[in-house]
Amino acid sequence: MPDSHHHHHHHHPTSNYTRAFIIGTVLNVVFVIIEFAFGFWTGSLSLLADAGHNLSDVFGLLVAWVGNVLAQSPPTQRYTYGLRRSSILAALLNALTLLLVMGGIAWEAISRLFNPTSIPGMTIMMVALVGVIINTITALLFMSGRDQDLNIRGAFLHMVADALISLGVVLTGVAILLTGWLWFDPVVSLVIVVVIILGTWQLLKDSVNLALDAVPVAIEPQAVRTYLTELPGVDHIHDLHIWAMSTRETALTVHLVMPHGFPGDNFLTETSQQLHDLFGIEQNCDAFPHLDLSGGG
Repeated sequence: MPDSHHHHHHHHPTSNYTRAFIIGTVLNVVFVIIEFAFGFWTGSLSLLADAGHNLSDVFGLLVAWVGNVLAQSPPTQRYTYGLRRSSILAALLNALTLLLVMGGIAWEAISRLFNPTSIPGMTIMMVALVGVIINTITALLFMSGRDQDLNIRGAFLHMVADALISLGVVLTGVAILLTGWLWFDPVVSLVIVVVIILGTWQLLKDSVNLALDAVPVAIEPQAVRTYLTELPGVDHIHDLHIWAMSTRETALTVHLVMPHGFPGDNFLTETSQQLHDLFGIEQNCDAFPHLDLSGGG
């Protein structure tokens, strides 16, 4: 049964977020140093929790950055797809790290609930306010890529969460100043932990799915199957595989059974373009979509 193979050999244009990563990392490193210093000085768990979380975000930004750079490396004889998959591993590592950090903060907050400590509300408010500004700026740097790339979405979500956390810390400062309720500090820390775990859970789920070669959530496999089966000249299809090459590229391979023979290169080019336009499956990703054709069942 003769198979005809058609390959595309164009590199997928990848968005360069190097500038965003540099600015975001520098801003956050400076802020972490400031926040840790004031946290220890004032004995505020909210500030230390926020600083710990911001430190995990600096790590998260670096992991996302490395993943983003490696994903653009060209194929080699050993790594025939290049290192595109690094961005999926980066997103997975990011989610796991964040959950571990949150576990530590929750543990500390619960013990602090039973042993409340006096803290200066005004200092907390001032430091956290700086955090709101820095995290908002960093989040905006990654805003444009959050829908196309899970790795960039990880960085974006972390920064949005951080801005909200810092806002929560500001409110803690206000509440302590107005009421003198010391338990407010660990309670806000616990609320923050819950919010972040809920947000991170989806990132973890998505990155595990991509690491296991699941069909990306944005693509409905039955719709792709139906589209390919209804193509002119196609009798039936088999061996349909759809998976993520990286956090921004989706690949497809399929065997189309065409009893009347190979319909020509135009058919393949148009089908690849349609797969890209309808489902976001990249026809520019090296050799994908990959359509095997045969003239018989």
